[in-house]
Amino acid sequence: MMTPTEPPAGAFVLPSTLVEQGFVLRPETEADIPFLRRLYASTRWDELAITNWSDAEKLAFADSQFGLQHQHYRAFFPTTAWGVLEDNDVPVGRLYLERRDTTFHILDIALLPEWRGRGIGTAIMEWICARAGAAGKSVTIAVEKFNPAQTLYRRLGFREIADHGPHWEMEWRATPDERTGIN
Repeated sequence: MMTPTEPPAGAFVLPSTLVEQGFVLRPETEADIPFLRRLYASTRWDELAITNWSDAEKLAFADSQFGLQHQHYRAFFPTTAWGVLEDNDVPVGRLYLERRDTTFHILDIALLPEWRGRGIGTAIMEWICARAGAAGKSVTIAVEKFNPAQTLYRRLGFREIADHGPHWEMEWRATPDERTGIN
């Protein structure tokens, strides 16, 4: 069983099950921008399929949206820990986590398509929830209503707490046993 300890602010810690497989969550750098652009495009590709745009037009649009999102996140969430998930030194995803007074807010969690469905996101989400529960905090995330990851979040105990048009704000709260570390 993983011990949910709170790392220093800005530090990244992964569940031991992922570390043992060669995964590392490290701070994002400017050198990661090309990877992050590609990752962002991969998360939008299915919804762009409904357009009659060429692949080049889809990529240009996704690239512009990434730039706007990147700028917005940095301006409005300055205390967020920006992390890149790597498997044996190869970037495969990102985790943006903001630790607030009463909640851990997941600003974003994303994996490249070929890394989805392997339990990686589940392990990370469970570990975040365990850490939050041990600290007496909730976990929040905004999820687009068509995002298939909402199934995972519901399975982990997240509930919708607000409807914001195209997305739901979801929250996970620890049970009394989870807050005390008894399972």
